[in-house]
Amino acid sequence: MTLERTRGLFIVLGVSGSIAAYKVVELARHLTQAGATVQVVMTRSAAEFVRPLTFQALTYRPVELEMFGQLDDRAAGHVAMGQQADLIVIAPATAHVVARLAHGFADDLLATTVLAARAPVIVCPAMETHMWQNPATQANVQTLRSRGMRVVEPEAGELASGQTGQGRLAAIDRIEAEIVRALGGSRALSGRRVVVTAGPTVEPIDPVRVISNRSSGKMGYAVAAAAQAAGADVTLISGPTALQAPTGVRHVAIETASELRDAILAVLPDADAVVMAAAVADYRVAEPFDRKVKKGAGGDVTLRLTENPDILKAIVQARRDGTLVVGFKAETGDPLAEAGRMLREKGLDLVVANDVSNGVFGSDTDQVTFVSADGAEPQPVLPKTEVARRLVQKIAERLG
Repeated sequence: MTLERTRGLFIVLGVSGSIAAYKVVELARHLTQAGATVQVVMTRSAAEFVRPLTFQALTYRPVELEMFGQLDDRAAGHVAMGQQADLIVIAPATAHVVARLAHGFADDLLATTVLAARAPVIVCPAMETHMWQNPATQANVQTLRSRGMRVVEPEAGELASGQTGQGRLAAIDRIEAEIVRALGGSRALSGRRVVVTAGPTVEPIDPVRVISNRSSGKMGYAVAAAAQAAGADVTLISGPTALQAPTGVRHVAIETASELRDAILAVLPDADAVVMAAAVADYRVAEPFDRKVKKGAGGDVTLRLTENPDILKAIVQARRDGTLVVGFKAETGDPLAEAGRMLREKGLDLVVANDVSNGVFGSDTDQVTFVSADGAEPQPVLPKTEVARRLVQKIAERLG
């Protein structure tokens, strides 16, 4: 894997306390040889495994360990590296470091550097198998991904504990490949404005109850993070979810389909691309109750539903020339026929079709097909973050 893209860049290499720290010496050497300026930041426990002098000899720069060391002559030296970095790579990232990053701690130099950064961040976990599989660690990893960080998952094999399982630091060539992808993507949508919708809409029945759907918002949030990582100015318009908007993304909260339509049309004049990943309710209650409907107060309750506005149709009619519109089509069964019809009838540029009968709502993976005038491109089962990356790549290619 060539690292030519790193030439002239300032890369922060964070090293935390794992026996796998010795493997990262090779990564530091490769990046330096490729022409990058590599600033190594080590946690105190990392220095117990590899001496800082080893990295200093390979990168020709002193290794930073202390929060308030003499980083530069600026008063805010402890955040200077994060603001200056073109890329941050944390390898190995222990379970402790992953947790601290997920919760936004700033109690040492490495955590503070990440918190102050706007550059792409690549996290390469390494830990014992049960620690990796622990729900707390998995939740923390998902949090990092939802904020746009790239996670290079550990590999299976023999561990320092003598056990065998997933937890080994990813091979250096895999980490280098992710560095190339991060830097390649970071310029693909530079200067472009992208609007992404995500999550469900909710339509009130009464002040307490609503009509909604099972959308978790994970796909839309992943698209927003991928577009932001690709250099776009991103507006994320989202219904209620349990997710946190990716760092650097403008977030607009909505509830109903009408609110979603109004929010999109407000930002549409400046948009280069609109990605409609939200699951929009097709119907709303025609006359919501002003007060909570009491159980047993008169037997059955009849609700009269009326159609919600066709938001995609409104977007296509109102968009300026050159604005790309991407729709999502979730169906139970074969979604391709419906996706093709949607593409033609609504005048879309691309449709992402998926079969939701296999329980993809709330999961971290999906299997989609990209449908356009050029034909159908089926994808394998992939993490939603990778589906998002591939979709953003297609958008960038079409925008040119």
